[in-house]
Amino acid sequence: MDSSRRNFLRLGALAGAALAASRAPSSAGAESPAPRSGLALRVAGYDLDRVRGLVDGSVPIEGCHFDFEVAKIGDMNTDVFSGPQSRDVTEIGLSPFMLAWANEGFRDYLLLPAFPLRAFRHKSIFVRAASGIQQPEDLIGRKVATPGFSSTSLTWIRGFLQHEHGVRPDQIEWVVSAKDSSAGAAGAASRQENVVPEGLSVSRGPAGKDESELLVDGDVDGLLHAAEPRAFAQGDPRVKRLFEDSRGAERSYFAKTGIFPIMHAVAIKRSTADANPWLPEAVFRAYGTAKRRNQARMQKLGWAEISLPWFAQELESTRELMGDDFWPYGITRNRKALEALFQYSHEQGLAKRRLKVEEIFHPATLELAEI
Repeated sequence: MDSSRRNFLRLGALAGAALAASRAPSSAGAESPAPRSGLALRVAGYDLDRVRGLVDGSVPIEGCHFDFEVAKIGDMNTDVFSGPQSRDVTEIGLSPFMLAWANEGFRDYLLLPAFPLRAFRHKSIFVRAASGIQQPEDLIGRKVATPGFSSTSLTWIRGFLQHEHGVRPDQIEWVVSAKDSSAGAAGAASRQENVVPEGLSVSRGPAGKDESELLVDGDVDGLLHAAEPRAFAQGDPRVKRLFEDSRGAERSYFAKTGIFPIMHAVAIKRSTADANPWLPEAVFRAYGTAKRRNQARMQKLGWAEISLPWFAQELESTRELMGDDFWPYGITRNRKALEALFQYSHEQGLAKRRLKVEEIFHPATLELAEI
């Protein structure tokens, strides 16, 4: 039997075991209350491959029946922080949640250590081709645009610029654009994504100009943006990535730090969890089962189902660098990444204090590991 076949069978067995485990009694023992069959939940998130089993209902949340609403992150954040809090379980921006918790006394939801969205962000630094900027250190003293300021993506970028390249936020002139050329993809930004700290040079871009126009027109020399600015997406030669081999830079970053940056987590409404103490673990198990089913499917059929000619080779290369489970859930395997973001948020003047993992994640999930 070849290695790929063995790997698929192993992953498939793990997924099956996880599903069976999620239907077993809680590992907390006899003291954990038994789930009440048929609890109705509202769940929200993106329609991501690793969440697809929850979106289509093929992966159960033990003891529940639920409706999964596909939504955008800006809208999900706003619903939780300043809206009707209509979802019991929801995908949430990690940095907005941190800022609401640290700065606003928000306590209505807690996090679960399932992370639907992660992304390396070296690819997210853009410069004018004629600016003369060739390396991160060349950003010092330059004008750099951002759409918003305190999103998770931008916090990660400023963090690795400072800690890996010695470029501090106070060495850059920041320009917050009046518009975002990719605004439709994420929904309206919540107020937690627009926190601007004191002590930095920050100005507002001209009314009517988006971040892409600021860069093309020479109002700024660089841009930090989670999405591709319109000019770059359209192939405008006046705009390029700072890290032209961004894949190589991101692989080197992971090899050095072991960090796969987390963008989104899963949040559970405190009142729902308090009324159903077994639920946080059940939800965590369901997200893990959905993810492992997707991993097994990628290993078996990704080469046929995903429209990339070298998908199989890319999957193999990723596993060689990051391990078979390259998208880990649970606190233990993600503590370093979480604590790095907590540090960056505080030292950048965004969070009023440095948070701790134990205060924002539901206590019933702190010791949980994937099966």
